Amino acid sequence: MARLLLQRYWDIPDGTECHRKTYASTSIGGATGLVASAYSLTLSPPGSFFEGVARAGRYTFTAAAIGAIFGVTSCVSAQVREKPDDPLNYFIGGCAGGLTLGARMHSYGMGTASCVCMGTAAALVKMGQLEGWKVFVEPKV
Repeated sequence: MARLLLQRYWDIPDGTECHRKTYASTSIGGATGLVASAYSLTLSPPGSFFEGVARAGRYTFTAAAIGAIFGVTSCVSAQVREKPDDPLNYFIGGCAGGLTLGARMHSYGMGTASCVCMGTAAALVKMGQLEGWKVFVEPKV
C-alpha cells in the first residue's frame, strides 16, 4: 500500500499537475495519520467510543493536511522558480508542512522545529532520489 502511494507521487513530474501531486501527497499523509492513530488508540485506549473517533480523526486529518500543504507548496514552488528538480522546492514544502503542524499545535516553537526538520528531511529525500541513494539494498543471493 505504501509503495503504491509513493509510486503514484513519484510518477508525476515535479512542477506539473499540481492537483494530482497534491492529491497523492494528501493520500500519503492520510495513510500516515491512520497508522499513527491506530498506534495511539492501541497503546492508550480511549475512555469512550467518541473519544477514540475524535483522536483518530485528529491524527488522520492533521497528517492529511500536512501532506496537502507539502504537495501544493512544493509543486507551486517548482513552477514559480522554474526549477522542477531542485531540492529547495521540497525544503520549502516541508517547511510549510511543519508550520501547519505548529499552527495545529498552537506552538511557535513546534512550528519552527517542524519547519526545519520536515524541510531538511524532504530535501534529503529529493537529493537521494536525484542521486540514486539506496536506503534498503537488495540482498545478494
